[in-house]
Amino acid sequence: MSNETAAREVTTAPVLEYGQTTRVPKGKAWWAGWIISAIPILWMGVLGPVFMLTNRPMVEENMAKYGYASSTLLPIHVAALASVILYAIPRTAVLGAILLTGYLGGAVATHVRAGEPWFFPVVFGVLVWLGIYLRDPRLRLLVPLRKV
Repeated sequence: MSNETAAREVTTAPVLEYGQTTRVPKGKAWWAGWIISAIPILWMGVLGPVFMLTNRPMVEENMAKYGYASSTLLPIHVAALASVILYAIPRTAVLGAILLTGYLGGAVATHVRAGEPWFFPVVFGVLVWLGIYLRDPRLRLLVPLRKV
């Protein structure tokens, strides 16, 4: 393939600009993305708050084990819940994914410092980005997977 042909292919690729609305076909990738996204949404957005409200003493005890004061319990859970809500709304999903990445990075750091397995938050981070990658075609245009 010549450089001219490659340049023509790049310039003819579809470009979506900020604020541009397009109808997203609900194909297999879109459905797979929502199914994968449902895992962190349900775990962190539903089970996390329910667990915090029903087993607060145990949650406070676990937070203390990692060196966090019980007064940080509510702000940390509010930040996680707000990030999950932003992630679940299609218009703000990328912002939510970025915030969840920061939150999960803190969880990884906490577990590493405590000498505990840190794979669980990493897996959740991968699920967050894989889910949004599959459900948002603009993200797939921005970060294309290429054959080598």
